[in-house]
Amino acid sequence: MASLALRPGDVVSYLEMCSPFGVNLQRGMNFRLRNSESIILMSLRPGAPYQDRVEQGGKVIVYEGHDIPKTRSGPDPKTVDQQELQPNGALNQNGLFIAAAKQFKERKQAAERVRVFEKIRDGIWVYNGLFDLIDGWRENAGKRVVYKFKLQLVDEAYPTIQSDDRSISDHDRVIPTAVKLEVWKRDRGACVKCGSKQNLHFDHIIPYSLGGSSKDAVNIQILCGKHNVAKRDKIE
Repeated sequence: MASLALRPGDVVSYLEMCSPFGVNLQRGMNFRLRNSESIILMSLRPGAPYQDRVEQGGKVIVYEGHDIPKTRSGPDPKTVDQQELQPNGALNQNGLFIAAAKQFKERKQAAERVRVFEKIRDGIWVYNGLFDLIDGWRENAGKRVVYKFKLQLVDEAYPTIQSDDRSISDHDRVIPTAVKLEVWKRDRGACVKCGSKQNLHFDHIIPYSLGGSSKDAVNIQILCGKHNVAKRDKIE
C-alpha cells in the first residue's frame, strides 16, 4: 500500500482527499483503486444515507454496504436487498469487500487495509486512519437485507499511553463524530492560533499520549499544520 502524507485527525477538502489517489471519489466504497489503495467514505451525520456506526471508542467501524443504483424507472433502492453482483455478473463493491473479508477469515490472505475518511460537513472530510477489514456479513434490516463490514483500527500511527490512570481506555484515541462537529462549530472551522482555514487538524490540548481525553470537546481544538507541528505533544 502506498504511503499517504495524512495523519488521523487531519481535515481535508474533497479535492485534497482525492488528490493522493489520482481519482475523483464518487462512491463510498472503493476497492483497490489505481495505486491499490482501498478507501471507504463514511458519515455519521444526522440524515446520512447509510447506517454506519463506530464501536469501542472509534477503534472499530461497522460500515453498511451500498444500495443498488437509483434509476428513474426503477424501485426505491432503500426497499431492495443490497447486492454483491453487477448486472453483468461481475462483483460490485459489496462483493469485492465481502470476498476480501472471506479470504481473511479463511486465513488465505492478510486483512485488506482500508483508509477511512469521514464527512463532517459538505466539502469537509476528516481522515480517520488506516483500518483492517476483518469481517463481512449480510443481515436483516427491517424489510430488506444489507451488507455489514467490520473494520479495525491499525494502531501504528499512535503512541502508547504513558499515564497510570486506568480509567483512560486504550480505545479513546479516536475523536467521536459528535465531538468533531462540536469543535468545528465552536472554532469556526479555523486554527485557534492564527485563524487559518488551510491544512487543519483536530488536536488534543492535553495530548493523548499523556492521558488527554478524545471524548471531551474541551480537550480538542483545531490547529493549522504549522501550529500543530510546533505544539507536538507539549501541554500549553
